[in-house]
Amino acid sequence: MSDRSDDDILTVWYDGGCPLCLREIALMRRLDRANHIHFVDVADPAQPCPLDRQLLLDRFHARKGTVIYDGAAAFAAMWRAIPVLRPLGELARLPPILWGLEVAYRRFLRVRPILQRWVR
Repeated sequence: MSDRSDDDILTVWYDGGCPLCLREIALMRRLDRANHIHFVDVADPAQPCPLDRQLLLDRFHARKGTVIYDGAAAFAAMWRAIPVLRPLGELARLPPILWGLEVAYRRFLRVRPILQRWVR
């Protein structure tokens, strides 16, 4: 029996139809040796969604306990769940750092369709 509760597991929703997302999630899975993250492919219609499916496809989301993170905050939460990335995730708790990461993430979202075509 596990000592971990559901509140200890971070749920991460990702776009399984996005080649960039698949590569990143594959890396995160390799780094998450302690299985602190439950990855959910939102592109799979059989998967339940706590929010609008399109919203989850358009923007990265994660949940720990009752807290839902999105955008850069979701990435930071994922990093904190992986020991080797935890320092980066802790750094992202600082408002100016998180703000800068969010600005970069929003810019990335604008070019994501172009990058996806290149990767396919």
